[in-house]
Amino acid sequence: MLLPLLAFIINTATPRKWSKASGWVSTIFILISCVLSAFLFSKIWNSHQVHQQFLWFTVGDTNIYSGILLNNLSVLMLLLVNLIALPVHIYSTAYMRHDENYGRYFAYLSFFCFSMLALVVVDNLVLFYIFWELVGFSSYLLIGFWFTRDKAVFANKKAFIMNRIGDIGLLTAIIILFAMYHTFDLDTLFGQINLVNHSTIQNGIWQLSSNSVPSSNGTILITGGSIHLPAIWQYIAFAGVFLAVAAKSAQFPLHTWLPDAMEGPTSVSALIHAATMVAAGVFLLGRVYSLFNDTELTILAIIGCFTAFMAATVALAQNDLKRILAYSTISQLGYMVMAMGIGAYASSLFHLVTHAFFKCLLFLVAGIVIHQMAHIRDNNHIHIDPQNIQNMGGLRKKLPLTFIAALIGGIALVGLPFTSGFLSKDGILVQAFVWSDGKNILFKLVPIFALLTTWLTAFYVARLIVKVFFGELRVLQTNPDIKVHISDGNWQYNLPLFLLALCCFSPFFSFNPLSAEHSWLINGVNNVTGPANAGLSQIVVPVLVNVMSLAVIWFAYTIYMQRRANPFPQSGALFTLACREWYFDDIYQKAIIKPILATSWATFWFDRRIIDAFIVLFAKMSIALAKLAAWTDRNIIDGFLNLLVRAVHIIGNSVRRLQGGKVQYYLFSMLVIILAIFIWKLLDVRY
Repeated sequence: MLLPLLAFIINTATPRKWSKASGWVSTIFILISCVLSAFLFSKIWNSHQVHQQFLWFTVGDTNIYSGILLNNLSVLMLLLVNLIALPVHIYSTAYMRHDENYGRYFAYLSFFCFSMLALVVVDNLVLFYIFWELVGFSSYLLIGFWFTRDKAVFANKKAFIMNRIGDIGLLTAIIILFAMYHTFDLDTLFGQINLVNHSTIQNGIWQLSSNSVPSSNGTILITGGSIHLPAIWQYIAFAGVFLAVAAKSAQFPLHTWLPDAMEGPTSVSALIHAATMVAAGVFLLGRVYSLFNDTELTILAIIGCFTAFMAATVALAQNDLKRILAYSTISQLGYMVMAMGIGAYASSLFHLVTHAFFKCLLFLVAGIVIHQMAHIRDNNHIHIDPQNIQNMGGLRKKLPLTFIAALIGGIALVGLPFTSGFLSKDGILVQAFVWSDGKNILFKLVPIFALLTTWLTAFYVARLIVKVFFGELRVLQTNPDIKVHISDGNWQYNLPLFLLALCCFSPFFSFNPLSAEHSWLINGVNNVTGPANAGLSQIVVPVLVNVMSLAVIWFAYTIYMQRRANPFPQSGALFTLACREWYFDDIYQKAIIKPILATSWATFWFDRRIIDAFIVLFAKMSIALAKLAAWTDRNIIDGFLNLLVRAVHIIGNSVRRLQGGKVQYYLFSMLVIILAIFIWKLLDVRY
C-alpha cells in the first residue's frame, strides 16, 4: 500500500530534467506491490483473517481504533488493483512519453494507486471515508490532467461535484451507523461479529439487543441493554450508501460524469474508469451488504437493471470510441449493482473482477487506435477526430495484435463461452431469473431487461469492432492522397495487451470453462445466501443468451460490413433518445443547473444592486453627516467658542488698559461715566 505513496513522493521531488525516470520509478514500485499482494493473497485467501489495529484517538469515553483488515474480499481487491495498475503503468511509459508533464502524470497515477489500495484494506469507516475522498481527489487530478483543454476542466469539475454529492451520502451513513452502534470498526459492524446483522426493525424502531450480539471472548460488546433509533434512520443510512455507490460507480441518477471523464488520458480511463475507482462503489456494497433489507435490495436491483439497460442503448448510438466504452462500463456496473440487489453477492464480485480485465484491455486498445489515428491526422495535416469510429475501418491489417486483443476483449464483454465474461455475466442472469420466480410481473422485468441488455451489448461491441477494424480505412477513402504509416507499437504497448488478454479466458478463473460453480473466486467470496438452486434455468438461460448473442453479432456484421441497409431508422424519437443520452444532461441542465445559476445571478444582482447599494448609500449618508457634523463643529461650536474667547480677550485688554496706574486715565474714565449717567438721566426725564 505504501509503495505507490513512496513513488508519488519521489516523483514529486524529482527535478523536471529527470522526470523521464519517473515512469519507471512508478512502474517498478507497482510491480513490487503486485508481487507482495500476490504473496499476501496466497497466505490469506480461504485461510484466515488478519485484523491488526491500535488506538488512534479518544473522544470522551469513545476510543477510535485504526488498523488493517485483511480477509478474502480485501486481498482479492488488493491483488486486482495491482494486476490492473501494472500493465497500465507499463503502457503509460510509452503512451505518455512525449507529454511535457510526464513526471506529474506518474506522480498522480501513483497517488491514485496508494489511495485505492488503502481503501480496500482499512478497517474502520473513518479511514475508509478519508481514502474514499482521496480516490475521488486523485481521479479529479487525472481527469483534468490536460488542464489547458476546456473540456477536460469541465469534465473534472463535473466528476468532482457529482462525487461530492455521493460523499455527503456516505458521510451521513457513517454518522448514523456510529450513532446506532458506537463503533466505526468494519469487522465489528459487518464482519465476524456483525452487529448490523443482529439488528431488527420492529414497530418503527431500529434496535439492537445486547443479548443477541455474539462475542468470541464471552463478553458483551454492547452495554446498557438495548440500543435503538427510529427506523427512518436505517433507511436514511441506506440512501446515503446508495448515493455514494451511485456517484462512484456511475449509477443512475449520478452517472453522467463518467462519459465526460474520458477527456483524461486513455491510460487513465483504463485504470480508473474501467477497473478500479468505479469498482469502489460495488466494493462498498460488498463491505456493508448486511446493512440492507429486502426492500432496499430490491431498489438496488431495479436501479442497477435500469442503469445497465439505459447505458447499453446509449452506447448503440455513440461514435466516439471512448464514450462507447464509457457507457459500456456504466452498463456493466449496473449488472454488478443489480446482482447485489438480487442476492447474487458472489456473482457480482466475480463480474467486478472479470470486467476489470477485459474493459481495461479494451481501453488500452482504444488508446492505441486513437494514438495511431492521431498520427495519421498530424502527419498528413488533415482535420479529423481521431476518436470518431466513422473515420476508422480496416485497421486489423495495420494493427493485427491490437485487433486480436480487441477481439478477445470484445467477446469477453459480450460473455461468449470460454471467456471470463461468460462465467460471471451468465451467472448473474441465471440468478436474476431465479430471484424473480414467485414474484409479480413487475419484478420479472428485471431479468428480462437484463437479458435485453446482454444482446444490446453484443450489438454495440460488434458495431465497434467492425467499424474500427473491418472494411477499408474511411479517412483514406475521403483523402486518397494521404500516407498511412501506423503499427501496433513496441513491447510497452503489446505486453500489457497480452497480460490482460490472458486474464480474459475462463481457465484463469475456473478449470471448467462453462461453469462458474467451482470457480476459486466464487467459492472464496460466496459467504452470503443468494437465490435458491437455479435448476433448469442454469442451462436454458446461458444457451438462450449465447445463441441470441451470436445471432445479434452476425446481424451487426451484415449491417456494417456487408453494407446492407440499416433496418434501424437514423432519426426519430428512439434514435434521438439514444444520441442525446436519454436527455439526462439536458434535464440536469434545465432543471438543476440553470435554476441554480439563475438563483445565483439573482442573489448576486440583489447583493450588488440592493444590499451593496444600500450599504453604499448608508456609507455616503454617513460621510455627508460626518462632513456636516465636522462643519458644524468647526464653524458653529468652535466659532462660538472662538468668538467668546475673542470677546473675553478684547474686554480683558480693555480693562487692563484702565488699570494701568495713570491718574489721567482714571479722571477721563470718571468724566465719561458721569457724562453717561447725566445723558441717561436727561433722556429719562424727557421721555
